[in-house]
Amino acid sequence: MVGAVPNVRAAIRAHRTTSGGCGRALRTGLISALVPLSLTLVQCGKAPNPAALAANSQANVQIVAKTNPQVASADTFEDRFPAPQFRERFPSASESFLQRQMSDFSPKRAVQQQPEQAPYKVASLEPQVPYQRPPREDLTTLVSMKSSAFPYFGNNPASEAPFLNIAKGDRRGHRSYSGRVYWQDETYNDSRVLMHVPDHFDVRKPGVIVVFFHGNGATLERDVRDRQLVPQQITDSGANAILLAPQMAVDAADSSAGKFWQPGGFKRFMEESANHLARVTGDPNSARAFANMPIVIVGYSGGFLPTAWSLEVGGISDRVRGVVLLDAVYGEMDKFASWIESHRSGFFVSSYTHYTARRDRELMSMLRQKGIGVSEDMDGPLRPGSVVFVETGDGITHRDYVNRAWTQYPLKDVLVKMSATPSLALTRVAATSSSASSR
Repeated sequence: MVGAVPNVRAAIRAHRTTSGGCGRALRTGLISALVPLSLTLVQCGKAPNPAALAANSQANVQIVAKTNPQVASADTFEDRFPAPQFRERFPSASESFLQRQMSDFSPKRAVQQQPEQAPYKVASLEPQVPYQRPPREDLTTLVSMKSSAFPYFGNNPASEAPFLNIAKGDRRGHRSYSGRVYWQDETYNDSRVLMHVPDHFDVRKPGVIVVFFHGNGATLERDVRDRQLVPQQITDSGANAILLAPQMAVDAADSSAGKFWQPGGFKRFMEESANHLARVTGDPNSARAFANMPIVIVGYSGGFLPTAWSLEVGGISDRVRGVVLLDAVYGEMDKFASWIESHRSGFFVSSYTHYTARRDRELMSMLRQKGIGVSEDMDGPLRPGSVVFVETGDGITHRDYVNRAWTQYPLKDVLVKMSATPSLALTRVAATSSSASSR
């Protein structure tokens, strides 16, 4: 046994001599494997390095692409981040989540969550006054209309002769009752109509159309608008009324009615006016309302002639709910009497000076013989069937009669009285004004 020990030790020495190279290689391999492991263990509990992750991810992709091309081609964004299914985003009615409606996400909900007072102020020229729409202005304009009084190439119904009864070369003209000749291209060639829409007019409410026939020696701009102030009287009355004033003979001592002599002429004029008023007011759908509005005709001086013929043959006398003559009864009394007798729901007012007093009294006599009551006082209200004659005293001139008759601005006064009378049918077509309620 003692002798065996030396042999074993010798063997070990011999083994160490022969296997020394392998041992060193083994130790080198173990060290190489343990060092990275130790570094990894040291990193436990720390965030990974983003750069290293990116490098490793790119390396893995390259390795997978080399080893398995089919798997690499299928590794798309959709594969890695699949879109959620509808059932995953919206719970069913049987689940405990509350079903939401689009109204839950309305702007109103967001506004309610805002603080009552914002920490800032909006810049404004008048920060203390809320925004208001700028007020409308009166609209006064001239519109050319085919159905207006002139030009007119028909006959004079008084004589059945052509109205243009004078010729000089290519010019044609009309010799008036006074013997004076007026040429068609100067006196009877203006087809314009003065239209006036007050700022307060509302086509959606009941309204009335005032048709004004001016007298002799007048133009629409110089006389009707600026001197007689007819548009201003319409506005100042406060009535829901608009104005139509066709140009008659231009600045001439002539009362010819032109197309208003023709049967249906006044009806055609009002129908065409409805379309123009709809365009002027900017509401094409309002033409029907204008075409059905009641009418009040006002004739001043020589305007009696187109007024009388419009009532007699105009074709829409039932739409005429009132007639006002301002020192204008120079004739045609039978036509006025006939309309008054057959339209007892309307009213008739004739105010006169000494120039027309005789004919006005004759007309009053005709009406009384028909059993129609006549009043000679404008102080009372206008009622259905009212027939009023008012004589104005000295100092009231014919030229200024549209501005000053029984009162200042008589046209305004008539419209105000229309609005102030509940029993008058026209109160449903004229707006009650503050001035009307005081009368």
